[in-house]
Amino acid sequence: MAYDDAVTGSRGRRRKALGQHRLVDHSVIRRIVRAADFSDEDTVIEVGAGSGVLTEMLAQRASRLIAVEVDAEFTAGLRERFRGRDNVSVVEADVLSISPEEVLTRGGGRLPYVVVGNLPYSIGSAILRHFLTARAQPRWLLVTLQAEVARSIAAGPGKMSYLSVEMQYYAQPRLLFEIPAAAFRPPPKVRSAVLRLDTRQGAAVEVDDREAFFRLVQAGFAAPRKQLRNALSIGLECGAAEAESMLGMAGVEQTRRAQTLTLEEWAGLYGAYRRMTVSATQ
Repeated sequence: MAYDDAVTGSRGRRRKALGQHRLVDHSVIRRIVRAADFSDEDTVIEVGAGSGVLTEMLAQRASRLIAVEVDAEFTAGLRERFRGRDNVSVVEADVLSISPEEVLTRGGGRLPYVVVGNLPYSIGSAILRHFLTARAQPRWLLVTLQAEVARSIAAGPGKMSYLSVEMQYYAQPRLLFEIPAAAFRPPPKVRSAVLRLDTRQGAAVEVDDREAFFRLVQAGFAAPRKQLRNALSIGLECGAAEAESMLGMAGVEQTRRAQTLTLEEWAGLYGAYRRMTVSATQ
């Protein structure tokens, strides 16, 4: 999604395919800008700058603002609009194909940095993952997402999903406010929401292999409506007795479901899984 003024023809169809709708309610845009409490020391990276409505408001406060935009026509418009504004740089790129470090280098920015953006529905989670797993993480991200996705990311135990665990491993999310469909043109079929993610100093829990940890969590959510004993048996392709043993070792009741576990309980379950895996190979 982009904060743009006009979407027409084939260009509009391409943006629609990315889930891009124009946020036209300036009161909502101003509310987003107020929530972006960056300092003079921060470089601000705006993802999906469009024609620069949000960019204009951010540029009034940012000492260094890098507007990242994939659309060549929008990029040309942004460069014309902010020509002579020494604190604004425009980088034409697919944000998923360029590292945050390269964005900073090409845009004349530096650490620390923050991220602001109205993200396409189709790749919103991927963009968050891209920044959160980068070697140089932002201090925080303030993004507009599909409301259902934002709620899932910010969910607590009882309503957790794989996405909740993954995002909360790296950051502390807060759902700030929802945006009605009428604030966009054309109106999307779903509501949107503004989410803030403050990156952690280190991870939320200590694990010796991050990829193996997430594979276990993914296995636990393989059948989220089933009890963990059965879900893990399906996801790990192991017997029910082995799954029961793992849960017992971790002190997790086997009848619980994946969405009820805290990150600490997932870490404990991962520890039991690793011990069992090591024992099986000896």
